[in-house]
Amino acid sequence: QVQLVESGGGLVQAGGSLRLSCVTSGRTFSTYAMGWFRQAPGKEREFVARITWSGGITYVADSVKGRFTISKDNHKSTIYLEMNSLKPEDTAVYYCAASKRPVVSTDYDYWGQGTQVTVSS
Repeated sequence: QVQLVESGGGLVQAGGSLRLSCVTSGRTFSTYAMGWFRQAPGKEREFVARITWSGGITYVADSVKGRFTISKDNHKSTIYLEMNSLKPEDTAVYYCAASKRPVVSTDYDYWGQGTQVTVSS
């Protein structure tokens, strides 16, 4: 099993920045890719970004490209989501996820509890 704990969410004004963290524990060595997803009220869950533990290969959704950056710290078993130029439409619960396979936006095996991000206009 792999445990994921997100933190860093909060309330921010439009144009502001936040940095989300996801600390992993357990059998982290069994995972290949880590992802960030978000779900706004009344909407389906949306893929945001992905990074691989080995090589740090990233993939970022077009909707946030240029504003959001995903990164990792292997020693801390932690991934981050740096969010800049935030917009009200970025308001959502943000989830960290882990996959044992080289996936991009689907088929994740483990999920965190989520952290709320609210962007005011």
